[in-house]
Amino acid sequence: MRYFNNPDALIRLVLSMQDGLVATLTIFASTLLFSLPLGLLVALLRMNRHRAVSVPVSLYILVMRGTPLMLQIFAIYFAIPMWTGMNLDRMTATILAFSLNYAAYFAEIFRGGIQSIPVGQIEAGQVLGLTRGQTFLHVVMPQVIKRVLLPVSNEVITLVKDTSLANIIAVAELFRAAKNEASRTASVEPLFVAGLFYLLMNGVVTLFFSRMNRRLAYYKE
Repeated sequence: MRYFNNPDALIRLVLSMQDGLVATLTIFASTLLFSLPLGLLVALLRMNRHRAVSVPVSLYILVMRGTPLMLQIFAIYFAIPMWTGMNLDRMTATILAFSLNYAAYFAEIFRGGIQSIPVGQIEAGQVLGLTRGQTFLHVVMPQVIKRVLLPVSNEVITLVKDTSLANIIAVAELFRAAKNEASRTASVEPLFVAGLFYLLMNGVVTLFFSRMNRRLAYYKE
């Protein structure tokens, strides 16, 4: 073995992959930052009573969930400059594609959570003099967050692994850095090191959501 039985070489390998790790974390954090609020907005639009609003949003969700994320990354990176003349750098195109894709998944999760809240609770909020916005914010959303926590955590774990798809448009993320190092040294060990990084990131995500679930345990179903 080239790295695992040589601590100095292993440290040098990890340091050579740090830029890729930063890029992966940037894609991950930016996607969550944009897709979670966008997903909630899409969910509310999807539940709109006016078909002129709900039908286009439903089509958007269908396209985003029904086509591969890899294809969406290609489409945004290559098609937007062709149609608009506006060039996107690789990282921006990647984050845009990931955000639009994951917003569609989060939208359906949020929609299921919102629709699971009994109508009586919304009516009770209105009886107490709360506006529709206040009822949604203070009565509905705290319960929705508890109910959607598990499916959201599953999507976030998937997101950690999906960040590797950014390498198809040559974004220098973690997996691409590992592939480059593996090609340079004719060794598969860099790929295993990258796998350990993904595992560690998902371990942190799992721990975070476990703690969140315990903190919200006072919301009894």
